[in-house]
Amino acid sequence: MEETISLHDIFKTLKKRLLLIITTFVLAISIAGGVSYFLLTPVYEASTQILISQKEIENNQFIAQDVQTNLQLINTYSVIIKSPVILSKVVDNLNLNTRLEVLNNNINVSSEQDSQVINISVQDPDLQKAVEIANMTAEVFQKDIPTLMNVDNVKILSPAVDEKNVKPIRPNPILNMAIAALIGLMIGVGIAFLIEYLDKTIKTEQDVSELLELQILGLISPISQKKFKKSKKNNKKRGELDV
Repeated sequence: MEETISLHDIFKTLKKRLLLIITTFVLAISIAGGVSYFLLTPVYEASTQILISQKEIENNQFIAQDVQTNLQLINTYSVIIKSPVILSKVVDNLNLNTRLEVLNNNINVSSEQDSQVINISVQDPDLQKAVEIANMTAEVFQKDIPTLMNVDNVKILSPAVDEKNVKPIRPNPILNMAIAALIGLMIGVGIAFLIEYLDKTIKTEQDVSELLELQILGLISPISQKKFKKSKKNNKKRGELDV
């Protein structure tokens, strides 16, 4: 016969294993919080912006064709910024003990659509180091681009600064704990239903009634060891009096 689970059975199981579910829920949050706050290394981000400028003509008018050309060059500039030609000089100028591959992975170059501004973001456990790398990358790129591409249209728009009380971009303890809470709740509920499915023992009168599908007529209350000894002692005294 196929077994079916009603909504009443589900709530009954959840109520019966509520302590287990809460324990798993709290344990997951505690582990996530402990790992996020005490084990994971905070990573900071510093950003600098460079402007791809356009040529001016009389009356401070700009040539539209130059604007479009600069927009098309942004993808090329993004590749050049993360190239070994630029990053090797950044490493040498700052005396970094970092491989170019690692530095490349820590640098992100992006730009808004139809914008002539390029954003250079650097991630590092040391905020001051991230600021230095971001600014040095922009400076080296601005200095070398005339030689590399025979153009001089790069200006540093906004250098990175070492601000106080800057929060790391990761880890995010609140987000990690929220995800852990959801996972812990799911695991707790799953374990509760698994235990309920595997548990075939009979513990209460309700279990007997459900198993035999019969109505309970009466119960025999358990006698504690203390009451049993007291009853035995009273019976012994009564026997001595009768004699």
